[in-house]
Amino acid sequence: MDSKEKLINIFRNFPTVGPRTAGRFVYYLMKLPKEKIDELTNALQELKNKVRFCEFCFNPFETIPGSEEKLCSICKNPSRNKEILCVVEKEMDLETIEKTKKYNGLYFILNINNPRFEELKAKVREKKFAEIIVALNPTQEGRATSVLVERALKEVPQSPMFKITHLAQGIPVGGELEYADDETLESAFEGRK
Repeated sequence: MDSKEKLINIFRNFPTVGPRTAGRFVYYLMKLPKEKIDELTNALQELKNKVRFCEFCFNPFETIPGSEEKLCSICKNPSRNKEILCVVEKEMDLETIEKTKKYNGLYFILNINNPRFEELKAKVREKKFAEIIVALNPTQEGRATSVLVERALKEVPQSPMFKITHLAQGIPVGGELEYADDETLESAFEGRK
């Protein structure tokens, strides 16, 4: 396999990137001057060296190399409501909800491809939440995973028992949270049940 094919295969592993787009990326990079390739390479290394995942919610955050910081700015913010947990599918969903400025609790990124059910149960046992919002995308896979999240949460012994809610309708079935506008997300949070 030559270097062009190798790079195309790497890009094909990116979300939503097919063989044509991967090929376009490679041809674009082949035309760039060496300085721009070096800049890209350095940015990727910096990303890998400076970004870590929050120990609580799994949200990526940038830190100073050598720092022992384990929590993202959301999880360590004392003004957040520590009694509410919002379970989301991916990082972009968390960012989308944060942009609305309508939710002030904590998050947990489930990672729908390899769900962190055991980690979620451990966090719920540890923190004693009053409400857990299951905010997964209203796709067929998201709805099926929501059922599994509820089952996992019901296995956690807690007293008093937390309330499990879901976002209200407004987000179209088959839609993605990251593409929802602020008003739709706001009404979904306000109408959760």
